[in-house]
Amino acid sequence: MGYLDNKIAVVTGGGRGIGKAISLALAEQGATVAINYRRDKEAAEETLREILDAGGVASVHQGSNDVPAENFSMVQEIIETHGGIDIVVVNGGNASKGRSVVDTEAEEVWNLVATHALGPHQLCRAFLPHMRARGGGHVVFISSVATSGMSANGAPYNMGKAAMEALALTLAKEERPHNIRVNIVAPGLVETDMGVRLARALTGNREAGDLRFMDAAAPFGRVCQPEDISQAVLYFCSPQASYVTGQRIQIDGGGSNLRVGQ
Repeated sequence: MGYLDNKIAVVTGGGRGIGKAISLALAEQGATVAINYRRDKEAAEETLREILDAGGVASVHQGSNDVPAENFSMVQEIIETHGGIDIVVVNGGNASKGRSVVDTEAEEVWNLVATHALGPHQLCRAFLPHMRARGGGHVVFISSVATSGMSANGAPYNMGKAAMEALALTLAKEERPHNIRVNIVAPGLVETDMGVRLARALTGNREAGDLRFMDAAAPFGRVCQPEDISQAVLYFCSPQASYVTGQRIQIDGGGSNLRVGQ
């Protein structure tokens, strides 16, 4: 039994990294979890198996969140499977190639802004009527500390996450009368496959298989883990956050030295 019993939760990019940790945490608290994936079906199905093996309830749904039609078809599939939607965690995303503005091609800019902001806008259009019909719900956007620093050589990612946060904060005001709370979790460097790749590129340590070489310099003596992010998401979806909306919590140990995205 958990405080999310009988709730239906959707996690975009829910099969890997941060998304997997969020899916598992929501299921542990009793939610039925709809795990979205774009391409990595195998990872999504592995997360599904872990939830089912632990006695939880979950399903897997394909869809690219930067394609409006796929957002709507995915939401319809989830409604048909589970009967409603109470929680949506907008997590799916990708990273910049690390180039300056003058060296960045238009395709990369369009892709990242579509993935992080334009697609999620249409995803919200798809699920909000169903969430309203349930009498309320929670929407949590996974952003990044990138929007705090706006560091060089990452304009497409910075722009995409900044636009995502603009969407979230606007939505928080629009949906408050419908008892829907909207909040933002902004991770710093997190130990995922993507996080390891980014750390290798930025530190020059090409041989690292994990981020243990960064623990000593990290806040609290360790690099942030996906579970740290999932616990912040759980808080925003919990009864303890019933009077919380339009907020952004930064999960970076109080100040990451290495500011890279989720």
